[in-house]
Amino acid sequence: MKEVDFMSILHKSTERDYLKRVNDQDYPKHKAATLAKKFDYDYWDGDRRICFGGYHYLEGRWEKVANNMASYYSLPDKPKILDIGCGKGYLLYDFLKVVPNAEIYGIDISRYAIDNSKPEIKDRLFVGNAVDLPYEDNFFDLVISINTLHCLESYDLNNALREMERVGKHQKYLCVESYRNEIEKANLLYWQVTCEAFNTPKEWLWWFAMTGYSGDYSFIYFE
Repeated sequence: MKEVDFMSILHKSTERDYLKRVNDQDYPKHKAATLAKKFDYDYWDGDRRICFGGYHYLEGRWEKVANNMASYYSLPDKPKILDIGCGKGYLLYDFLKVVPNAEIYGIDISRYAIDNSKPEIKDRLFVGNAVDLPYEDNFFDLVISINTLHCLESYDLNNALREMERVGKHQKYLCVESYRNEIEKANLLYWQVTCEAFNTPKEWLWWFAMTGYSGDYSFIYFE
């Protein structure tokens, strides 16, 4: 288990006005969060003040992340790769550019995301829940979960981490939101719309130890 940074290249490319978001007149924080937590149209393609404001495929954006992962992990010739919380499948689609022989699987709780996913891989993406993965033990050569598990309540977080550990062989990676000080904690509270598990890095490491999660990880901070 190591802390490995694959995500700051994307996270730090976005500018954020925390106070503007939390004080918006049309979509104050409680309204934005209520809409976002349905993980439907408003979350993905609705107003930017709610969440993504149109989550469209951008050529090469996720390819950088996929390339870094493929270079870091020792994958077999035809690796089985699972993305838990795959959304519209953009990372998996770009993974096939880097590892063309990969057998990809994606699972997401959002029916809207799957219905509006990348057409080329839509048949590899499924609606499902991280707490109960429909796969055999040690089935995947690489299991990924990016910006998903912090959306779970504690009782579901426990099960989801155990499931991620169960279906993966040795190589796993997750990224979650966290905070190291009161400024980052306030910024996280202001910016997030779906986070339920507000944990410091030390608390996340406690969760990993308690659930037996042995994979790699990284944290997103709102500095």
